[in-house]
Formats: sequence, structure tokens, C-alpha cells
Amino acid sequence: MERFGVKSPPSRNRSKTALYVTPQDRVTEFGSELHEDGGKLFCTSCNVVLNHVRKSAINDHLKSKTHTKRKAEFEEQNVRKKQRTLTASLQCNSTAQTEKNSVIQDFVKMCLEANIPLEKADHPSVRAFLSRYVKNGSSIPKSEQLRKAYLPDGYDNENQLLNTEDR
Repeated sequence: MERFGVKSPPSRNRSKTALYVTPQDRVTEFGSELHEDGGKLFCTSCNVVLNHVRKSAINDHLKSKTHTKRKAEFEEQNVRKKQRTLTASLQCNSTAQTEKNSVIQDFVKMCLEANIPLEKADHPSVRAFLSRYVKNGSSIPKSEQLRKAYLPDGYDNENQLLNTEDR
């Protein structure tokens, strides 16, 4: 057909997806009903992942009966819960883990500097005091784990500190 100058009709199988649309673009387009986290688009009231590429899928979801029902329930509640991706949740946990390790290392350092045996941390009254008055104090492990896991770190840190002071 091309030989005679007649072009074939355009293909009807062409995809109608928006290739360069990000979840953040859809959030700005639809407002507070949607939120983005970790490259995924979430419905705020339903806590489900939506396909951000197809606008019709988002419109269909927003018009659905389940969405309108969940939106009414969501607006009744004062607590605004947003679903997060696993990576965002793990990132929050890593900051808590860092804080916990800091408390434990400071406790071991305090015991070493005051010549307090680490076994004293196992005493019930010390445990009660730590959990009541020290933030993350209940996360301090037993003396055996302190000796195996945290004492070598404290020793290495102090040794490096002494080496830098000698120079």
C-alpha cells in the first residue's frame, strides 16, 4: 500500500497510558484524597495502592461505593492515618534503633568509668529504675549481652580515642 502513496490507518491497539506522570503529579491533581509514599500512590481514606498511570482508574476508584463509604468513615475519625511503604517504616525504625544503641553504649560507658560491674544491671531494682526514669532504659539488655555485644565497641572507641590523644 505504501508503494501507491496510501498510508495504512493508525493502529487501534495504541496504549492510552500517560507515560510521564508521577504519583506526585496525581497528588497535586486530586488534592488531599491521595498521597504519595515511596513512588506509590495511595488513597488516603481507603489505604489502597492506586495505579497512578491511568487517570481513569483513579476516577473509577474515587466514584466507587466502597470509597465513598470509607471516606465517610474516615472523616468521622479524627485520627488521620496514612499508609506508608515498608522502606519508610524501616527508616523510622532505624532512627529508633540508633537511639536505642546510643542509650546502651552510654550506659556501658558509664558503668566502666564508675567501676560498676555490668552484672549490677541485672539486679531487679536497677531494672525497675532504668525502665521508670530512663528513656529507652527498659531496652538495656542483660549483662551477658552487654559484655558480648557492646563492651568490645566501647573498648574499641576508647582505644581509638587514646591513640588520637597520644599523637
